[in-house]
Amino acid sequence: MNTITTESHIERCWNFIGIEGDRSCPQLRTYAHCRNCPVYSAAGRQLLERTTPEQYRHEWTQLLAQSKIEKNPQMPSYAVRTKETLTVVIFRLQQEWLALPAQVFKETTPLSVIHTLPHRHNQVLRGLINIRGELLLCVSLSHLLNIDSDTPLQVLSPVVHSRMVVIEKAGNAWVFPVDELYGLHRLDPAKLRDAARNMSQASQTYTKGLFSWQPANFQTSHQEVRSQTVSYLDDELLFTTLARKAQ
Repeated sequence: MNTITTESHIERCWNFIGIEGDRSCPQLRTYAHCRNCPVYSAAGRQLLERTTPEQYRHEWTQLLAQSKIEKNPQMPSYAVRTKETLTVVIFRLQQEWLALPAQVFKETTPLSVIHTLPHRHNQVLRGLINIRGELLLCVSLSHLLNIDSDTPLQVLSPVVHSRMVVIEKAGNAWVFPVDELYGLHRLDPAKLRDAARNMSQASQTYTKGLFSWQPANFQTSHQEVRSQTVSYLDDELLFTTLARKAQ
């Protein structure tokens, strides 16, 4: 597999005779895919090691200078102000609306059969579930958070689908069922409030803060949905506890 390079251009052979082309390259018999080929790797290294364009450095210098506006009130008012936001996924367990950082969510799947584990009498650890051929541990966050199942539910969407959610952090993956899944939501961390005293002890322990949320696209057939209170969960504590409960 040959490649032609110049100072400003890389002839991408993988697009012509490789996996993205007609697959006539004889090296595919050895490497199976272009990404395993040393020519492909060398091209990647060349891109990473190329000289930084002066315009690129100039633009980043301006962006980094603008990020200091909040610390320096003397900077021009027309400069762009940066603002930190949290991106979370909102879901419902029983009557409680909860949120976790979006980066820990791996995927959602339809409800599946849970295979119980022998000699395990644990309300939190429910068993094993098959996700795309991989066996993962399934847990009940409702039991972990001690969420009351007797309170009447307020369903925000006329079509509600229960499903399984897969979360993962540092290589540790867990599956748990949710009663309703809203999706992504962005919020200002400064708007997080302290956990309410009337929450259960378990929920209060795992809650970093509360925030108000107005579902933009969810409404009943008769009236607009009022603002909801969502508990933002501590993902670090959650994963640590689940690992302990699974032992």
